[in-house]
Amino acid sequence: MGKRDHEPGKLVPVTLRKLPDGWHADGGNLYLFVRGASRTWVFRFTAPDGKRKNMGLGSLADVGLAQARDLAKQLRAKVKDPTAPTDPQRERIEARQAVKLEQARRMTFKQCAEACIEALRPGWKNPKHGQQWENTLSAYTYPIIGDLPVADVDTPLVVKCLGPIWTTKNETASRLRGRIEVILDWAKVNKLRSGENPARWKGHLDKLLAAPTKVQKAGHHAALPYAQMGEFMQGLRTKEGMGARALEFAILTATRSGEVRGAKWSEIDQQARTWTIPADRMKAGKEHRVPLSDAAMALLTALPRLDDEDLVFPSTKRGRPLSDMTLTAVLRRMERGDLTAHGFRSTFRDWAGETTAYPREVIEHALAHQLRDKAEAAYQRGDLLEKRRRLMGDWANYCETVHSTTANVTQLRGAA
Repeated sequence: MGKRDHEPGKLVPVTLRKLPDGWHADGGNLYLFVRGASRTWVFRFTAPDGKRKNMGLGSLADVGLAQARDLAKQLRAKVKDPTAPTDPQRERIEARQAVKLEQARRMTFKQCAEACIEALRPGWKNPKHGQQWENTLSAYTYPIIGDLPVADVDTPLVVKCLGPIWTTKNETASRLRGRIEVILDWAKVNKLRSGENPARWKGHLDKLLAAPTKVQKAGHHAALPYAQMGEFMQGLRTKEGMGARALEFAILTATRSGEVRGAKWSEIDQQARTWTIPADRMKAGKEHRVPLSDAAMALLTALPRLDDEDLVFPSTKRGRPLSDMTLTAVLRRMERGDLTAHGFRSTFRDWAGETTAYPREVIEHALAHQLRDKAEAAYQRGDLLEKRRRLMGDWANYCETVHSTTANVTQLRGAA
């Protein structure tokens, strides 16, 4: 037998891969733990608080015997330090946590924005909100601060994002500022940044940027003068297609295009002649009953119905509503690209306010508007359905007749 090439009680390198399952000591608190094909180095020690612990040092495939012994020696020195004994396992855990925290703090603005949007998305009743956030952030912030650590975003950088569009696209810029503020607040709550929010308006950006009311032009939807409604409706009724019928129904009911595009047969009570729009499809988040005039009922009666389709105005793709551009396309085919579907609500409001004696609250209820006067709203608990039914009947009759624009203007001057 040759000279021993290892110390008694120590593991032999050539036998390490042949050891059976179990704990195999090498001395000095170092063990090789074997379970099947797995072979892991473990440092077993008693921590300063008296607890027995096992600290993994890596697999045999990655850490050789000599390296494992060297690691164990360093760890023994820490555990048995007479002046300040430490728990090396706790130290390693804390070091890893510090690295993760630092990496988290280096999250970019874009990464935080994406995480924030996903966190908020379930609370948005309209899927378009997420897309609008993503579009504005991609266009105006990501090129400037998207790849920067969120902790480094400061006031000058926020202004750099907003400045180029603050006066030319102020409504968009104002919404963008609010979105940046929300994202930075999200990052602060998640301990990814600290300090004041550089995107806040009051007492901060309001000292650097002009007030939106000073630079923002009213963005009213293009509306048709009500005296032209009869002529317009005659032209609209000559157009075929589900989009044309949806636009006609939106005009007759003075509702929003999204409410019409999402209308379902199950929401319509033909006997009661009402259409009940659920709260989750209303802008105000409140259920809205719409009285249906003779013209609106006739339109619905003439529509084709499929047994397995609940949508009143379905698209060519089964089970999916018309797109938000369908009604716009109808207007363009009529060579009225200067108008918007939403603008007909303004046409209705102008007609009702200027030519009828219906009270303001009846007209506002017809438009599903929230009454601005809180005291008035508190007393007006009903939805004035029957009064609105007469109003919508008068509106439908008005839309049936071609009126003289000149005569209408003369009447208004006289009234003034």
